[in-house]
Amino acid sequence: MNECVFCTLPEGVNLVENELARAFYDKYPVSEGHVLIVPKKHASSFFDATAKEMACVGELLTKVKELLDERFHPDGYNVGANVGTAAGQTVFHWHIHVIPRYNGDAGTVRWHT
Repeated sequence: MNECVFCTLPEGVNLVENELARAFYDKYPVSEGHVLIVPKKHASSFFDATAKEMACVGELLTKVKELLDERFHPDGYNVGANVGTAAGQTVFHWHIHVIPRYNGDAGTVRWHT
């Protein structure tokens, strides 16, 4: 069985973290500043998250937005999760994408098939 890429990331990649989640820059960004927020406990689906995990992810979402606003000054954001292969999920450790958007960029979220 392959190890989960999110479960084996080194600590040094974290942008911010809290008790149950951590955030880091996406290795394959859609735009400059694209961040992933990932729970520390492995679970495949967003719908498997506990209320406490959701609260911790929400706390990091606010912190990540503040950091990205300060560093990149985006004009907007896409925030979301892909759940299941049909929805474009490629890493089966649930996570939230925080994608800064800039006036004039393509305005789409990538889709791998």
